[in-house]
Amino acid sequence: MMADSTAVFILLGSFLFLVLIRFPIAYAVALASIFTLLYQGLPLTTVAQQMVEGISSFTLMAVPFFITMGYLMGKGGISNRLIDLAQACVGWMRGGMAMVNIVASYFFGGISGSAAADTASLGSIMIPMMVDQGYDDDFSTAVTVTSSCEGLLVPPSHNMVLYATSAGGLSVGALFLAGYIPAAILAVTLMIGAYIFSVRRNYPKGKKFDILNLFKQIAISFWALAAVLIVVVGVVGGIFTPTESAAIAVIYSLIVSVFIYKGLDWKGVWRVLDQAVNTLSIVLILIATSSIFGFLLTRLNVPTLAANAILGLTDNPIILALLLNMILLVLGMIMDMAPIILIATPILLPIATSIGIAPIQFGIMMILNCGIGLLTPPVGSVLFIGSAVGKVSIERVVRAAFPFYILMIVTLILVTFIPSISLFLPSLFR
Repeated sequence: MMADSTAVFILLGSFLFLVLIRFPIAYAVALASIFTLLYQGLPLTTVAQQMVEGISSFTLMAVPFFITMGYLMGKGGISNRLIDLAQACVGWMRGGMAMVNIVASYFFGGISGSAAADTASLGSIMIPMMVDQGYDDDFSTAVTVTSSCEGLLVPPSHNMVLYATSAGGLSVGALFLAGYIPAAILAVTLMIGAYIFSVRRNYPKGKKFDILNLFKQIAISFWALAAVLIVVVGVVGGIFTPTESAAIAVIYSLIVSVFIYKGLDWKGVWRVLDQAVNTLSIVLILIATSSIFGFLLTRLNVPTLAANAILGLTDNPIILALLLNMILLVLGMIMDMAPIILIATPILLPIATSIGIAPIQFGIMMILNCGIGLLTPPVGSVLFIGSAVGKVSIERVVRAAFPFYILMIVTLILVTFIPSISLFLPSLFR
């Protein structure tokens, strides 16, 4: 027992130390695992075996395809079209450009599945546009970064594929469906906050609502939105596996970006593929090294120890649910999203299920928690991207975004304690 406790300390202690000194997460995971293997006298060939096993999954093949699809569509000229569609939907309201920003993020999230891509792509257009129309630059940036988290919940999201695999093979289609309503609630709560600020600061209204223009913009944006339909309908309807649908979506995205919207030429396609490969290399090395870490967590019985420790604090399911959210929020402040999903899921999911939280519902909770973490210092990558795009200091963005953080926490609490928000659509289409 003493040896196991020491091994657990070496594994978790060395990992946390390396993270705190800003060591790259993938290598921190690998080194912590190697230290533990050496202490236990296990062969280092275990590292190679577990890394190969970790990425030898047919379902995980969907991740590279979804990331490539997001890059193709994101660089293929759809951003302006989705902004025009959002403008036709909600631009007529007080603070219309803030509303457009939030709704466009919902649409764009279904294309990219990435908060960072959303902030970089839409932010480079929306923030200057909002500032030119009289919006404060910190407010414009805060709206952009907080609304980008909608893209993590709107399918197709490669983070949902990672969670489905880490949770032991959940239905990816059910997770896709589970994200729609929470993302819509998040968008509505952010819009309410943006509207209140817009009234108080007398931000301008947009043009009068025109239903003919709305139908026109829907027709123009159809080719972009159809990519989401191909993936979601194909997976939920059992026509494709997630991997097959992702591969088809890449081909479709290539055709739309090059031949229909003409936002990319063939040189541009090669540049996009190069960017996609760079991102994929980071994601796949994380998956591979996290597999070693997960193997050692299971071998050392850490999930059971953690569950017993947390459940020993209280038997109140409400407090336990809040505690799970708090743990994920803290992790989100110091780690990126993918490693949290890969490492924390095997530990925290059994606790969640023990208090009646369904695995699919917990997946949405985890992704939303991690999304909030992407907006908070010291690691918040989306916060840094938004600050750079908007040319606003991080301190000003955080101050302006603070009310929106509260609204995101409200959405998180609703998702946590009202299971039907996440489970209604999966149960409806079962």
